[in-house]
Amino acid sequence: MKQERDFLQQMRDLGLLAQVSNEDAFAEHLASGSRTVYCGFDPTADSLHVGNLVPLLALKRFQLRGHRPILLVGGATGMIGDPGGRVDERELKSADLVAEFVDKIRTQASRFLDFDCGENSAILVDNAEWTKELRVIEFLRDIGKHFSVNAMMQKESVKRRLEDDSQGISYTEFSYMILQSYDFVVLNRRYGCSIQMGGSDQWGNITSGMDLIRRMEGNQAFAITYPLITKADGTKFGKSVGDSVWLDSEKTSPFSFYQFWRNCGDEDVMHFLKIFTFLDQAELDRLQEAHNQDPGARTAHIFLAREVTRLVHGEVGVEAAERITDALFSDRLDKLSQGDLQQLALDGMPATKVETETVGILDILVESGLAVTPRGEVTKGQARKLIKSNAVSVNGEKINSEDTLLGKHNAMHDRYHVIRKGKKQHHLVVIH
Repeated sequence: MKQERDFLQQMRDLGLLAQVSNEDAFAEHLASGSRTVYCGFDPTADSLHVGNLVPLLALKRFQLRGHRPILLVGGATGMIGDPGGRVDERELKSADLVAEFVDKIRTQASRFLDFDCGENSAILVDNAEWTKELRVIEFLRDIGKHFSVNAMMQKESVKRRLEDDSQGISYTEFSYMILQSYDFVVLNRRYGCSIQMGGSDQWGNITSGMDLIRRMEGNQAFAITYPLITKADGTKFGKSVGDSVWLDSEKTSPFSFYQFWRNCGDEDVMHFLKIFTFLDQAELDRLQEAHNQDPGARTAHIFLAREVTRLVHGEVGVEAAERITDALFSDRLDKLSQGDLQQLALDGMPATKVETETVGILDILVESGLAVTPRGEVTKGQARKLIKSNAVSVNGEKINSEDTLLGKHNAMHDRYHVIRKGKKQHHLVVIH
């Protein structure tokens, strides 16, 4: 039992434990044998995002302790939407679209959990399987009767919406709690699942499921939640330049994914290393010391970026991300493949398409907006100043003449030029 208390304390120390129901009984429950724990993921998009790594890796930690994880994909509840954490109603999605999302998420999730390791092999289920069989009268009579509307209205996720007169909450979203609770009952019946995990905003839904299991099955169940991850400045975690950071490489490339972690704040890096890697305390201490000694070397940031990118995109993804990073910031652009350059364009690197055979460097500096003055004007005069001050390079070579022409004859892979202004500003020129 001490080991299980230590496990819960370890989760707490890592920043992965917000609430736990009846901690003493929970620790005893874990210590008495292999248990089954589940976490739900609603298919609100065609890919999981970096925020979903928190529960996925928490489930992995349970699996490494000998427990069996269940990953529930909400093919049914995803069509309704959880009111928690929202101030407005979700846009309802069609059954076909949700089913498409479910298939993609199922594939992604299989990277993080072991589905073939014996008795504690992970299981993936879709709640549409049993929810589609429910009939409304039987549902209201056999399940709904166990829920007090008064109690439901006191749940934080519901209270927040009810207090907003401009929004309120529909019966559709109000019913989400009942459906999630019923999921817990079904998994308890089928798999002996006794633990549900979720974000701290899910506490009300999870404890309602615990109560429903007690009422319908006469079994004891437990709840555990993890904190919602934010950055040190209080802003939302998981966004890069306003866009979500996805686990799907076609939505967020390995390079962009790598850069998201490498560019995290100094105040966040050690916190993220604890949550998103499986490093032991000695290694964490080593990285903390390296960070304290020389923050500018970004040793901890690079380690974090490498580890999480490897976890999500494999060694090939890490190699591609580091190859592009090294090439861009050391001007060794000859290392870039045509695929790397195409990916940079897709990643949103500022780019200019040229329809002529050649274009003058002054013209492209103006057209790209790189030749901007301190007053915000874009001029050829400023372009000339940049060249004279050795601030412009193309494909890794300094530009010394304002008469330089860019075309297919001197392009990388007969098509691409990478302009670098100063140390960090890059612009892609694509010759068509």
